[in-house]
Amino acid sequence: MMHPTLEYVFEIRATIDRDLHIGRGPDEQLSFTPITGGSVSGPRLNGEVLPGGGDWAVERSGTAQLEARYLIRADDGAVIDILNRGYFRATPDILRRMDAGEQVPEDEPGLYFRTAPVFQTDAAPHRWLAEHQFVGLARDEDDQVCIRVFLLA
Repeated sequence: MMHPTLEYVFEIRATIDRDLHIGRGPDEQLSFTPITGGSVSGPRLNGEVLPGGGDWAVERSGTAQLEARYLIRADDGAVIDILNRGYFRATPDILRRMDAGEQVPEDEPGLYFRTAPVFQTDAAPHRWLAEHQFVGLARDEDDQVCIRVFLLA
């Protein structure tokens, strides 16, 4: 039986603004977090996160279902679209630590912050992004969401 392997390809550091709480009912909360910029760096892609995207989150029973949409401009000028879906869940203790400004690593027990980014581009040097499956390990760091992106082989 084949076992999947992961190849680290780059890290996205998306700078975010304050959440906009939309609300939706007693058992779930809807919010939007604007993305104002950022960077991309790693062995297979470097560039910048363009301002103007955002992350919608629906929280139910302590787990937030995330859907972020934004653009990257690679160092060669190519624009790459990202749709990044995932889940965030943390114990009350970890949430308190994060609210206090502590940088909690993505492998901390009690923290689950994982994504599955999908990329679109017609730029030939970056077509590999639109032709593979990826997983992301995410963490909050200062005013950024940092996602280490791995190609699933």
